[in-house]
Amino acid sequence: MINLAILISGRGSNMKAILKSLKKDKIPANPVVVISNKPMAIGLEIAQKMGVRTEVIDSQGIKGQSWEYDKKIITVLEKYNVTPENGLICLAGFMRIISPEFVNRYKDRIMNIHPALLPSFPGIHAQQQAVEYGVKYSGCTVHFVDVGIDTGSIILQSVVKVKDNDTEKTLSERILREEHKIYPRAIRLFCENKIRIKDRKAFRV
Repeated sequence: MINLAILISGRGSNMKAILKSLKKDKIPANPVVVISNKPMAIGLEIAQKMGVRTEVIDSQGIKGQSWEYDKKIITVLEKYNVTPENGLICLAGFMRIISPEFVNRYKDRIMNIHPALLPSFPGIHAQQQAVEYGVKYSGCTVHFVDVGIDTGSIILQSVVKVKDNDTEKTLSERILREEHKIYPRAIRLFCENKIRIKDRKAFRV
């Protein structure tokens, strides 16, 4: 059984979808802790109501990547037995860029979801970028985290058509619905040992 940690910063929308899917779809993962860098994150209360323990590691005043900050996260992960051997870390609206030291310690065991079809529109405001660029299709991507920005191996993607009258808000809402579907699927693939990485590409087996 994989020990799962979810890192959040806000409302925890994807976190909630993951936790619901773990029970409903019987995904072989044990959600042991939800960690937030924001003490007032709404997702903390949601996680507690869903029976998952929570921890806060406040990042106020800490700018950019910080190995010193990330070491505090690792201490909490180890407390809940989320290790590089038996753990999976899911970033779900976690608004910090984690350090290379953290990434390398948990290599290919940190997932993230991005609201665009990577490698297009990495970074922040991906939905706005898609609308402004005039693409006809966007979507979302679940990927492993590496030391770059949204450059890790792609696990799953889902396509969303961009309407002519879309705004950042309307497109974001439709993409979010797809995020809630594919993130749990990617977690299932990982937990069932059905992902292999070769030459930076992730394959389903």
